[in-house]
Amino acid sequence: MVESTFEPKITTESVGQVIRAHLRVLKLTRKPSREEFLTIAKVAGVGILAVGAIGFIVYVLLTMLPQWVAKI
Repeated sequence: MVESTFEPKITTESVGQVIRAHLRVLKLTRKPSREEFLTIAKVAGVGILAVGAIGFIVYVLLTMLPQWVAKI
């Protein structure tokens, strides 16, 4: 059996680097304006509806297609 050669080395220095990187990103962030928020919400809503519609179409096809094939 092949042994894993991956050995995670978690040190206080590596954890500190990750925390500093996250803090640097957080310092650059800002609260979105109302217009930006509404735009993002609309785009996310359209995406959710699109995924739901695709899922519904697949569901209908998979439930109706066997019935159509059985009639042939």
